[in-house]
Amino acid sequence: MMVAAAMILLRSWSIHILCLIFYGIVGIGAASAVERESPEPAGENASQELVKGRQDLIAAANGHAASAGATVLQSGGSALDAAIAAQLVLNLVEPQSSGMGGGAFLLYFDSASRELISYDGRETAPASAQPDMFLHSDGTVPTYFAALVGGNSVGAPGLLRMLSLAHENHGRLSWGQLFTPAIDIAEKGFAISPRLHTLISKIPTLNQFENTANYFLTPDGFPKAVGTKLINESFAQTLRELAVGGAETFYRGPIARDIAETISLAGINPGGLTALDIADYQPFVRPPVCLDYRGFLVCGMGPPSSGGIAVLQILGLLSNFDLGSMKPWSADAAHLFLEASRLAFADRSRYVADPDFVRVPVEGLLDQNYLDRRASLINTFRANDLVVPGLPPGAQAGVLSDDDSIEFPSTTHISVFDRHGNVASMTSSIEFAFGSALMVRGFLLNNQLTDFSFSSERNGRPVANRVEPGKRPRSSMAPTVVFERGGRPLLAIGSPGGSRIICYVSKALVGVLDWELDLNDAIAFPNLCNRNGVTELEVGGLAGDLEADLVERGHKVVLREMTSGLHAIMVAGDDLVGAADPRREGVVRGH
Repeated sequence: MMVAAAMILLRSWSIHILCLIFYGIVGIGAASAVERESPEPAGENASQELVKGRQDLIAAANGHAASAGATVLQSGGSALDAAIAAQLVLNLVEPQSSGMGGGAFLLYFDSASRELISYDGRETAPASAQPDMFLHSDGTVPTYFAALVGGNSVGAPGLLRMLSLAHENHGRLSWGQLFTPAIDIAEKGFAISPRLHTLISKIPTLNQFENTANYFLTPDGFPKAVGTKLINESFAQTLRELAVGGAETFYRGPIARDIAETISLAGINPGGLTALDIADYQPFVRPPVCLDYRGFLVCGMGPPSSGGIAVLQILGLLSNFDLGSMKPWSADAAHLFLEASRLAFADRSRYVADPDFVRVPVEGLLDQNYLDRRASLINTFRANDLVVPGLPPGAQAGVLSDDDSIEFPSTTHISVFDRHGNVASMTSSIEFAFGSALMVRGFLLNNQLTDFSFSSERNGRPVANRVEPGKRPRSSMAPTVVFERGGRPLLAIGSPGGSRIICYVSKALVGVLDWELDLNDAIAFPNLCNRNGVTELEVGGLAGDLEADLVERGHKVVLREMTSGLHAIMVAGDDLVGAADPRREGVVRGH
């Protein structure tokens, strides 16, 4: 298996190397099923003033986290140092979305080496995992909500070991220093924000386990009120141990044993993840995926994430059309975007999974000739019905079937530019809001294994994203870095949002790169998406302007909340500008 994985990895390294060299980046370091409504509350959805910085900026989902990152930057820390400090604080103040009980993908541009490096900290299935682990005894597929709660959905967490690996390569401050802000907030407490309160109120899983309920709910079972101070001494102690002992303290010893015991003894859906599974977890350095779009090099995360490939496919398909001559998000432009999204999601469902288990035709999926042929399927006046996946170079016809996985939108994103020229774009997650609802040592455990297809085969063919021991579930997380010609980093961006992340990030990129929209305006503009099914329009804004025209073109339009959380930093002349999605509680800080 190790030899096969290495061969797959080496083959994929050839993708776009010439393009990377052209841009001056001379090295690369070491749902088909329809989602339910987002549990995330939306904000005001109005553009804000851009935050400017001369030296550094960080955009994160909470003010406490952004301030922690900014303090690290002011102290001479790298973009990686700032991202770590912010992420640890987010684990505390935005516990529903991410944390050390989950995983992450990181794109990092190292200014000294001129390398763009991608780190894979995605969770893994336990050695005991079986293809039918989520099925009922009669072979039927359970509901997502029946599967997510408890131990069976928990994968081996990858966040801390990934961050530790990245810190060895790119850290400027000591590992322990980066824990100080989170320890301080955990000991002194923080006020429950309106968004956190809303999510506590909406998510019914929190009352399933005693320690989780005690933390988030009052003794009589009601959500703790906005402004209530939450003190998490258990998490503070965990942080103190990790600050001194490093990430290995998490993966070997009492913490790992406590995680495994909590999973195996869960009163609902006990699971098979063991302390050995946790100890065996390894982060990977993988090649990023990149595509030239309108003279910019857009780079994202490769498999096991589908986000980077799908975003680049959407852009590659749209390169066949002169969007720049169209009014931003006119009916013509929106229609083209939605049809490109439809085609990208069709390929995503068929081909993308963990590349150590499935040969993903990455190069073929991003081949511009292939994308040009697929773009010919787009009728400028008429929407397609459900489209079938294409046959990219390197793929075999009739081998794989589409999957039935569901991804929910509880995730977070951090973007950082530092004064040394380094750039970090990191998306992290515990999957559904509050993950599995299991809490250990002050932090929540993920339910990422539900990102696998519940069905291992369909129509007599295997599903690429099926459950297998040690495998990483497919993700839609799409941390992105954009380069100008010559290799200067221009933009770092990403978003939470389940599989709609792909549309959110693509929407913002089109706004900035095609129409030169203000970064805030590109982010705040109403969301739109087609995941090879219905056309989704964000309630308000676009709905009134576009719905009738899109319906006339054959789109089956559904209006719904689409709570993106785009956080972006961009170079603007000699300055940096940052933007946080007004739909959430994101903040930009810096100097």
